[in-house]
Amino acid sequence: MTAALKDRLRREAVALGFDAVRVTTPDAIGPAGERLVEFLDAGRHGDMSWLATTAERRRDPNALWPEARSAIMLAMSYAPATDPLAALEQPARGVISAYAQGKDYHDILKSKLKTLAASFANASGAAVKVFVDTAPVMEKPLAAAAGVGWQGKHTNLVSREHGSWLFLGVIFTDAALPPDDAEADHCGSCRRCLDVCPTDAFPAPYVLDARRCLAYLTIEHKGHIPAEFRRPMGNRIFGCDDCLAVCPWNKFAAAAREARFSARAETDNPPLAELLDLDDGAFRARFAGTPVKRTGRDRFLRNVLIAAGNSHDESLLPKVEALITDASPLVRAMAVWAMRQLGGEHAGQRLRDRHLAREGDGQVRAEWQSAP
Repeated sequence: MTAALKDRLRREAVALGFDAVRVTTPDAIGPAGERLVEFLDAGRHGDMSWLATTAERRRDPNALWPEARSAIMLAMSYAPATDPLAALEQPARGVISAYAQGKDYHDILKSKLKTLAASFANASGAAVKVFVDTAPVMEKPLAAAAGVGWQGKHTNLVSREHGSWLFLGVIFTDAALPPDDAEADHCGSCRRCLDVCPTDAFPAPYVLDARRCLAYLTIEHKGHIPAEFRRPMGNRIFGCDDCLAVCPWNKFAAAAREARFSARAETDNPPLAELLDLDDGAFRARFAGTPVKRTGRDRFLRNVLIAAGNSHDESLLPKVEALITDASPLVRAMAVWAMRQLGGEHAGQRLRDRHLAREGDGQVRAEWQSAP
């Protein structure tokens, strides 16, 4: 009976657009729990305090739901149709990570997971719970245990069929389904993902220091971006695809079948000149329904200003200087930095004399005072 249920599950998952469906047990995360503790103890999670507060549930999936007997692992490819690193050669445009150029995958994935879980529950009489990556579930180790792929040296899941471009979802159930075999590690001696990182965010293979990762810094980090990472950011304004994009296994990945994952005009590496004009309302309207919206306008403009400062495009100076009086200190500080990078030292002296005396934020004052 369970084998027949599993076959039905696979057929329905494929019909819903999932690219992989595999089964494991909730306790199959292996040493991932211990690695999580090491990661947290070293402070490598940065601002992501929720990782620490939910660590016990992440380390022991049965603590999340003791009745769970099977973990159904689902994956959907978001492989881009073109090389996402090509846009790094267009400094007048802001590079948005491939995963964020379409509709928010959380909404798409969760809707499909709920449909599949409901059908499975009706057919089996089993209880189910649905999770995407906002829940305290270590979905990558579980996916590796189920044979969806393996965790590469960049710590992300890699598949022989879909490369490094997979969104993951989980259905826990109290039904005992036959587990699939785990996938072996096929990275071998390759270290392209480690060597390409612009900020040396990997202290060792399979180890990530999020505090140095541009994906973390441009999306999760709430404060000012440290000066040492601003030049390496280049024109990346939301996320970083470098370690994913260079994976050799991507050569087997066809472009994503789900059309809603494809780039839209609003998110397809837009011109910096347009983005520098965004107030809060315009930001929300432009990025509605996409992952970009969750960073908020101020953090996003912080990133855009760093990209502007790295662009060598002096035509952006008037837009940059207009943001020196922005309400957000995140924006003001990076407007000062970007102005200096674009050669606005003369204007910077004049503006510093005008604004420094009444600037109350310490980081913004530090940016003014470090100007020549």
